[in-house]
Formats: sequence, structure tokens, C-alpha cells
Amino acid sequence: MTATEQTHDPALCSAALVRAFDFLGKRWNGVILGSLISGPRGFAELRRAVVGISDSMLSERLTELAGLGLIAREVDPGPPVAVRYALTGSGTALAPALGALTEWAGRHLPAERCSED
Repeated sequence: MTATEQTHDPALCSAALVRAFDFLGKRWNGVILGSLISGPRGFAELRRAVVGISDSMLSERLTELAGLGLIAREVDPGPPVAVRYALTGSGTALAPALGALTEWAGRHLPAERCSED
């Protein structure tokens, strides 16, 4: 038995995957995070990048993601006042996983499966 096999607990792995997909499976969370990988964006930029999301839903998701410590809300007092959103270290740590999911979807999911429900 290898060291990896000795320390791998399928129950813990399953619990972690359930938490991850409960979060990433929530509509828009992954797309918003993916939109921030290239750098900070303002609210209007995010609204244009996340096609189909309403202003209220974007606001709700940004508040949730900030509360989880995945994004930071940066306010420039201006004038004019400007608010930008950026990934934190925890959010940036998701970039490789989001990239892998994007690549997998491009290869294995037909384009019509990626459309809105």
C-alpha cells in the first residue's frame, strides 16, 4: 500500500466534492470567478461578461463570493466612486480547476448542452 492509499479517505473526498459542487454548481458562481481570472472588473464589466445574469443576481452572487473570501470588493472613492471586484488568494487558487473544467467542457460537452436551461 502506498502512502497516498493510506491517507486517502473516500468519505472525506466525497464530502469535499459535495461542498465544492454545491458551491460551483450554484448558477453563475463559477462563471463570475472565471470572469475575474484575467483581473479586476467593475460591476458593468462583469454584467457584460456574464451573459444572461440580472443586476440583482450579480449583486447577490458578488456579495456571497465576497462573504466566502473568494473575491474582494475594492472601492475607489473617486470622484466618481468606482467599485471593482478582484479575486483573493482563495479565489485565484480556483483558477486551475476552472481552467480544467472549461477545457473538459470544450472537449466533451456539445455546445448545445452549455446553453441556458
